[in-house]
Amino acid sequence: MVGVTAEPVECVLFDLGGVLIDWNPRHLYRQVFTDAAEMEHFLAVVCPPDWNHILDEGRSFRDAVAERQALFPSYAVAIALWHEQWERMLGGAIEPTLDLLSALRARGHRLVALTNWSAETFPVARARYDFLSWFEDIVVSGEVRLAKPDPHIFELTRTRAGLDPSRTLFIDDSEKNVAAASALGYQTHRFAGAPGLEAILRTKGLLTTA
Repeated sequence: MVGVTAEPVECVLFDLGGVLIDWNPRHLYRQVFTDAAEMEHFLAVVCPPDWNHILDEGRSFRDAVAERQALFPSYAVAIALWHEQWERMLGGAIEPTLDLLSALRARGHRLVALTNWSAETFPVARARYDFLSWFEDIVVSGEVRLAKPDPHIFELTRTRAGLDPSRTLFIDDSEKNVAAASALGYQTHRFAGAPGLEAILRTKGLLTTA
């Protein structure tokens, strides 16, 4: 989805997980569960996305894990791994998108990131992915204790990075996050792969048309 606007883009605001970084708890839990259906049950019911969201909002792993273990004692060991072996949920960079980021950087475009990510684990990503240094600023939800799609984190990002929403292209793989940004006046793109993103970047004049 692209926000309707005629303004030229001055800054590209990137999500990280699912757009530039392959974060997926299945990378870890495929090694834990022998039954794929049980793994999917675990990820849908025991440690579902809305539970992970509270970590992104700044809740401590220690407290969140302990509460979940109390609710699902038969999965206590697997729940503990969410913290103890979190790094194994990280895959590599999503190379086709990284190539586009590199091209934007080479053309001197402003690059800012806004990510839902725990403050406790984001240092792991900073150490692993050198390209994170290409962003002039990265707003990490767990550090500011706000998370997308809350409009307050977009406002914080706007003021911190000095953005004009009407001249900022926000890229995210979550429809809820894209809708929240669009409602605040950002130009938006729902990420579903590098080809679609490349097409939008060319349409916006951020990359040279082939």
